Amino acid sequence: MLHGLWSPGEGLKLWDDEVSDGSEPELPSAHAHILTRTFRHRVEVSFPPAEGGAHRSAIIPAIALAPADAADLLLRTPSQHAAISGDLRYLAHVARGIERWVRSGRVVPALQLADGQWWPRWRLVGGERQRAWSSELAVAMPSVQRSAGRPKAVLDDILAELTDPIVRSILGKPDSNTPLLEALVRDDAYVEGTQQAAALLDKWRGSLTVDEPSLVLRLLEPDEEEVDDPDDEALWTLQVCLRADGEAPVPVPVNRKVDAALLSIAVRKLGDAVNAYPLLRELPKQEDTLDLLLPTSVVIDLVEHGATAMAATGAAVLLPRAWTRLDPSMRLRVESPSVTKAAADRAVGLDELVSYDWQLQLGDMVLTEAEMARLAASKGDLVRLRGQWVLADGGQLARAAKYVAEHHGDGTALGTLMREMTSADPPPAPVDDIRATGWAAALLEPGATPERIPVPDGVNATLRPYQQRGLDWLVYMSRLGLGAVLADDMGLGKTLQVLALLAHEQSAAPTLLVAPMSVVGNWQREAAKFTPSLRVMVHHGPARRRGEELDAAIGEHDLIVTTYALMAKDRAQFMEQNWRRLVLDEAQHIKNSGTVQAKAALAIPAQHKLALTGTPVENRLDELRSILDFANAGMLGTPADFRNRFSVPIEREKDEGAVSRLRAITSPFILRRVKTDPTVISDLPEKNEMTVRSNLSAEQAGLYQAVVDDMLAQIADAKGMKRKGAVLAALTRLKQVCNHPAHFLSDGSPVLERGRHRSGKIALVEDMLDSILGENEKALLFTQFREFGELVAPYFAERFGTDVPFLHGGVSKTKRDKMVSQFQSDDGPPIMMLSLKAGGTGLNLTAANHVVHLDRWWNPAVENQATDRAFRIGQRKNVQVQKLLCVGTVEERIDSMLSSKQDLADLAVGTGESWVTEMDTAELRELFRLGDDAVGE
Repeated sequence: MLHGLWSPGEGLKLWDDEVSDGSEPELPSAHAHILTRTFRHRVEVSFPPAEGGAHRSAIIPAIALAPADAADLLLRTPSQHAAISGDLRYLAHVARGIERWVRSGRVVPALQLADGQWWPRWRLVGGERQRAWSSELAVAMPSVQRSAGRPKAVLDDILAELTDPIVRSILGKPDSNTPLLEALVRDDAYVEGTQQAAALLDKWRGSLTVDEPSLVLRLLEPDEEEVDDPDDEALWTLQVCLRADGEAPVPVPVNRKVDAALLSIAVRKLGDAVNAYPLLRELPKQEDTLDLLLPTSVVIDLVEHGATAMAATGAAVLLPRAWTRLDPSMRLRVESPSVTKAAADRAVGLDELVSYDWQLQLGDMVLTEAEMARLAASKGDLVRLRGQWVLADGGQLARAAKYVAEHHGDGTALGTLMREMTSADPPPAPVDDIRATGWAAALLEPGATPERIPVPDGVNATLRPYQQRGLDWLVYMSRLGLGAVLADDMGLGKTLQVLALLAHEQSAAPTLLVAPMSVVGNWQREAAKFTPSLRVMVHHGPARRRGEELDAAIGEHDLIVTTYALMAKDRAQFMEQNWRRLVLDEAQHIKNSGTVQAKAALAIPAQHKLALTGTPVENRLDELRSILDFANAGMLGTPADFRNRFSVPIEREKDEGAVSRLRAITSPFILRRVKTDPTVISDLPEKNEMTVRSNLSAEQAGLYQAVVDDMLAQIADAKGMKRKGAVLAALTRLKQVCNHPAHFLSDGSPVLERGRHRSGKIALVEDMLDSILGENEKALLFTQFREFGELVAPYFAERFGTDVPFLHGGVSKTKRDKMVSQFQSDDGPPIMMLSLKAGGTGLNLTAANHVVHLDRWWNPAVENQATDRAFRIGQRKNVQVQKLLCVGTVEERIDSMLSSKQDLADLAVGTGESWVTEMDTAELRELFRLGDDAVGE
C-alpha cells in the first residue's frame, strides 16, 4: 500500500509498507509517471504502538517529490483506492481543498528571498473560513503524519508549498507584459524585487479581511439592583464580541483558551473603532476581558454619535433589546357640549367655546405630572421609566412639560385654540393625537363620522359612499358655521356634493358660486340634471344684470353662478347682498392672496364659505394658507407668520413638528379623497402613466444649441431680475424648439419640409394617433402654448381627415360648450387639443381614454388636473397618459429631477419653474446642454 509523509523543508515522500529492498511498489495507473523512479531516499516513520506494546519507528526507502510534482500527484490521487493509504488520501484531501480556495480567488502574491533572488509565490489570502478549515485539518491529521512535527506547523508548510504550484497549474501560461505577473505565472525570479516590495505585499495581504469576523460592541444595561435612583450615574458594559458570517456575536475573553488569531483580530478592530471614537479611550476595562465600562453620559453620546463613527470602521453597536428610543409627542384633549349655540346661530363658527388640555407622551405612554417633572429634571437623556430604559431629548421634554403646564383653558374659543398652534410659541413636539367630546368630536378627531344626512328628495342621483360622507361633512361644517375646503380629486363629484348640500338646506338666502369661465356651463347643466328644483342664474357676459335688476334677480334664485373676473369686477354689489354661502370652485384661483380675486373673495360676506379644489397646494404651502384664510379668516395667521412658522420649516428644513402642527390645524377643515384609494372608489379603471421620449431633428438641434449659447452669453455678467428673466426666457424658447422649429421661429413655415418631419416630437405623436384611431379610441392633446396648438391642430385635422377642435382661453363659452358636447358624442371628433390652462379644469371629457402631454408644465399638480378631464367618474376604459420629452434636452433633465422629489407631507406640493433661475451658471450649463443622444438618425 502506498503511503505519503510530508516533512517541513523536505516536502512529500512516498513509501510502501511492503518495500524493504528498494524495489518499486505496484502503483495505481494515475501515478504511472513516477514508476520509473527508485526509492533512493529514506524516511523515518513512527507507528502507533500495538495493543499492549511499545511505540515503534522504522527507516523505510522512499521517493521524494518536489512541490510541483507533489501537487500534481495529490490532485490526481483517487479518494478511494485499495492501494492508497489513509495518510496519502489525507494529503490529497488537503491539496483538493487548496485547489478550491484557488479557484474561488482566495489567493494573493508574495515575494520570497532565496539564493540571493526574489521569487514571487502565491499564498492563501487567509481569513476566518480558511483558519477554520485549517484547524479542522490539523485535528484530522493522521498519527503517522504527526511524527514529522507539530500538526499546525506541518500543515502550514503543506499549504505554503502546495498553493504556489496549484495556482500556476490553473493559470497556465498567459502572456503578460508586467514583470511581476510574468514572473508569477512562469515561476521565474523577479529581477525588480526588493525588501520594500515584499513588505508592501505582506502589508496588503494583512490588510485583507476576507471572511474575518466582524466586531460587535454589545451594550449591556446595569443590573436593576445597582441602580437605586434612575438619576444616579450607572456604569454600562460595552461588551466586545466577534461575529462570524451568519452566526451570533461571541464575547472575546482574554485568557489562554482564546484563539490567539481571533484575539489579535479583536484587538486590532477594537483599536480602529476607538481611534474613530476617542471618547472610549480613557474608559476603565472589565477584568479579564476587552469590555469597557461606560457612564450614562458616554452611553448617550455613543448612541448619538459614536455608533455612526465606529460603523465607518466596520464595527456594529447593539443596544439592549429593552432599550427604546422614544420621541416626545403631544396629545390634545378637547371637551365641548353635545349641543352648540351654532345649532341656533350658524354664524358662531370659530367663536364656539371649548375646554382643552395638552398631554405629553413618550411612545404610547402618557406621562403623569410627576414623571414629566422627573424626566425634565434628569441629568441626561437616558432615564429609567416604568421599568425600562428610555432615551429621549431631555431639553425637549422640559420644554414640552412647561408647555403642558401653561396651556389649558375652560371656555376658550375654538379659533383661539387653533391659532395657539400657529403662534410664536407652538407646541414643542409633534401633535400626534387629538381627541374630543361633544360636537367637536366629529370635527377634530381623525376618522370621526358626522351625523348621516338622508339624500334630499330633490336630488336625482344615487350618491356613492364617499359622496354621502362628503354630504354629511358639508352639512356638519355648515351647521357649525365653519368654513370648509372640499379637496376631492378631480372627477370625484364635488359638484354633486355641493348641489346636494344646497338641496338639503333649502336656505332662503342664495348661494354665490364662483368658477372659471370654462366650467360655468357645466354647473348650469349639472344643476339642471341633479337638482332641477334649484333656481339657478348665470351672471356672465356683457349683457348681465346690474344694479336693482341684479338685486331682484338674486333674491329670486337659489344659486348664482359667476366667474372670478366678474366677482372682482362686481365686488361692490356682491358685498351688499345677504349670501347664505360663498362657494369657490377651482379655488386655486385665489392661491395668491394678493390678487384682486383673492381680496374680493375675502371681502364678500357670507354666513358660510366653501372652497372646492382638487389641488389645495400646487407650488407652495402659502397657497394653502390663502385658501383656508378665505374659508376661515385669520385661522393660519398672517402670510408672513405662516411663512416663518410653516412654509420655511416644512419646505426647506422638512420639519416634522411643523408638519404635524399644520396637519392638526388644517385637517378638521379639509376633506381630501383621491381616486387611487380603493376605499374611495373601486370601479374606476386604471390610469397608466408613461414618459415617452423622442429625438430632435437636426434642425431642432441647431436651434437648441443657439438658444443655449445666447442665454449663457446674456447671463455672463447679468444679475438679479435681468438674469432670472434671461433664464426663464431661454427655458420657454427651448420648450418651443423641442415642440417644433416653426413654433420657435414663428415664421408661418409648414409642419413638414419636403414630406419629412421637422420635429421628432410631432412625428412620434402622429404615430401614436395612428394607433389610437386605429383602435377607434379618442385622445386629448394638451399643450401649454396656444401658438403650438394653432400650428399642429390643422395639420392633424388634414392628416387624419377629421375635425380637431382646439380649446383655449380665447374660445367663447358658447363655442367651448359646443366643443365639449360634440367631442363627448359617439360620432364626435376623435382628437381634441386643449391648452393646459384653459382645458385643465372643470371639463368632463370621458369619451377620451388617451391623454398626451405634448409639452411639460413641470408642475405635476397642474398636469394631473388636465389628465383628470378623462380620468374621472364615467370613464369605463383604462386611461393611457403619455408625457412627451425630447432626449438629451432640458425637458429630460428637469423631468428626472422632479421625479426624484417627493411631495411635502402628502400635501401634493408640486413645483413651478422659477427654481431654475436660482441655479448658478455651471448648473444651468449642465441643465440646458444638448446631449450627444439628442438627435435621431
